[in-house]
Amino acid sequence: MKRTLLSARLVLAGIASLLLCGCIHESSSGTAATPVRPGLEVRDGRFFLNGNPYRGVGVNYYDLFTRLAAKPGEESSLSGLAELGRAGVPFVRFNAGAFSAKEWERYLRDPAVHWAAMDRVVRAAEQNRVGLIPSFFWTKHMATSLGERASDWGRVDSRTLAAMRAYTTALVTRYRASRAIWAWEFGNEWNLGADLPNAVDFRPKGGDERDDLKSGQLAVALTEFAAAVRAVDPRRPLLTGHSHPRFAAWNNTNNKSWKADTFEQWREIIARENPIPYDTVGIHIYADTGATEACGRWSTGWLDYLGKLRAYATETRRPLFVGEFGLAESKTLTPEQVKTRYREILTAMEATGVDLAAVWVFDLPNQEGTWSVTFGNSRAYMLQDVIEAHRRWTLR
Repeated sequence: MKRTLLSARLVLAGIASLLLCGCIHESSSGTAATPVRPGLEVRDGRFFLNGNPYRGVGVNYYDLFTRLAAKPGEESSLSGLAELGRAGVPFVRFNAGAFSAKEWERYLRDPAVHWAAMDRVVRAAEQNRVGLIPSFFWTKHMATSLGERASDWGRVDSRTLAAMRAYTTALVTRYRASRAIWAWEFGNEWNLGADLPNAVDFRPKGGDERDDLKSGQLAVALTEFAAAVRAVDPRRPLLTGHSHPRFAAWNNTNNKSWKADTFEQWREIIARENPIPYDTVGIHIYADTGATEACGRWSTGWLDYLGKLRAYATETRRPLFVGEFGLAESKTLTPEQVKTRYREILTAMEATGVDLAAVWVFDLPNQEGTWSVTFGNSRAYMLQDVIEAHRRWTLR
């Protein structure tokens, strides 16, 4: 009960501070007289940048912002952003909120520190000409910080959705004029946690069904996020941040089973997980397993899977965003095998006309030796491949 009362006070105080203490304001870097509208746009099923059709490859820089939010004097991620800009990497996708419940509580207690860190990120991106794709709600833990459960993301009158709307409105309003902001993304891979037949295995100690996430609840959260963004910015692309659907996602929902979905069932799930008004189709893919095993038992490989996804995106007149792709170092694969698989998936995306993609992950210290890619480690070739692929994609 104490936690619930504290959480209620925190969310009310946080929302009030956003609306009253100057946390919502226009970025000083943009003006109404700017001749070219900043960021990406979606027109005729394609991305446009600065008025021209656009395809591109960038990187995930997960803790670009969260490093600064945790340690206000931190500079390393801004130096990394400058390094990416000098190398010609066009954009980064990053966690633009918090991960844990404690981090959200820290934000609610002192939003000024939070926004000061975000200001530094946006200014650095503008200065280094790197686009930003902020992912607002990387996890479901905002609900926990407010004394609520995962299922409360699906309740329009919950404290969680009130805080979600307030945070979304604040971030979009503050930076909508910035040329650095390319798109707005709801969160990270929420679809993978919905309707799981074994959801009980993921509940916190003493939890119950209120800690489970259902696809219908996720649909409510996505709708409310889109409405909050569109009330402030009617133009930039909306991204869900979802991964590829699980190979049994339709059967997870309808039969509480792990039976493999058919192609027709997969299409139904792709439509569900990329709802209108989201004007993009988005997934994440990884080369540690094949497309046939992980994405669809009906597919014959990456070219087939991505080709059918490209066809769906074209049919619905939306561009295709692969928000994460890559492969970690592995004890079962040689470095050369990792390189080969990584390049196969990058080649498949290029061949099937993926519009935008971002490798996982640049300069993430806690994934050094596995996923982290830097200009100085053994995975530097991945960055060079990204840069070269981006140059080819922009010429088509």
